[in-house]
Amino acid sequence: MPARPYPSAMGRGERIWVAGGTGLVGSAIVRLLTHEPGLTVLAPSRQELDLFDREAVETFVQANRPDTVILAAAKVGGIGANMAQPVAFLTENLAIQNSVMTSAVSGGVSTIMFLGSSCIYPRECSQPMREEYYMTGALEPTNESYAVAKIAGMRLAQALHAEHGTRILLPLPCNVYGPGDHFDPEKSHVLSALVIKFENARRTRQPSVTLWGTGSACREFIHCDDLADACLFLLDLDKDMGLVNVGTGTDQSIAELAALVAVRVGFFGSIEWDTTKPDGMPRKVLDVSRLAAEGWQPKVQLADGIDSVISEYRSLAPEEGA
Repeated sequence: MPARPYPSAMGRGERIWVAGGTGLVGSAIVRLLTHEPGLTVLAPSRQELDLFDREAVETFVQANRPDTVILAAAKVGGIGANMAQPVAFLTENLAIQNSVMTSAVSGGVSTIMFLGSSCIYPRECSQPMREEYYMTGALEPTNESYAVAKIAGMRLAQALHAEHGTRILLPLPCNVYGPGDHFDPEKSHVLSALVIKFENARRTRQPSVTLWGTGSACREFIHCDDLADACLFLLDLDKDMGLVNVGTGTDQSIAELAALVAVRVGFFGSIEWDTTKPDGMPRKVLDVSRLAAEGWQPKVQLADGIDSVISEYRSLAPEEGA
């Protein structure tokens, strides 16, 4: 991604810790931060720092004294993983959030950015979803544990602000995709999972691909580089935005997305739908007017972003004889 078109307020010798800095979103944030002059970027891997170990996290914060923490670490997965492991999606995300944010405040961190998710909105939410619709109805059951954990993390951040004066930033992204995602059907986000299915079907010359649900559910997608750019934009803003949606403001059905991925991959077989499997929330598209009014817009077109995911998957899992 080219240089950001707005001036940066960062770069005064600040130290920024990106928790989860090797993941899909975290690595994109780290890539952008490396182009900001005067910053020290801390992004230890999971092997270097266990975020479940609060004592280890406290020691890391005390030793490195970051000014800002961007919490991008989370246990993530598709509908199947969320339904199969509701305990893990709740307890592991709560543990990471509690460990990182409380350790950050006790270590003197002045700013915490906690990345939420559009799944915190009610299942029957009016569309497009505005920030004030938060906590106005029941959640989507298929990913309720993940959503509850994210809501708890947002509430913890707000409590830290109220009790300690910590500056908090709470971006709420739509579905994220791009380089750096898991290429594991259980852990990957939906777009990467589709790339895997269609690319493998093309390679093995399968006549059809079967996908979960009816294909009618609608989703909004943002490239990880765009999300990273929005996060730094929010850090630069000299104002309290509170909860703020981050997305493109446009959506497409899963059937439309699947057809687009199939074409970009080069799979021309049929697409079948297993309607015994759930669709999840019927529609999720964000109202992004608040962030747009501040001057931020996404840059990566969906087709181009899909191509980048296909290229990465092919580089990591090259086709035999290619």
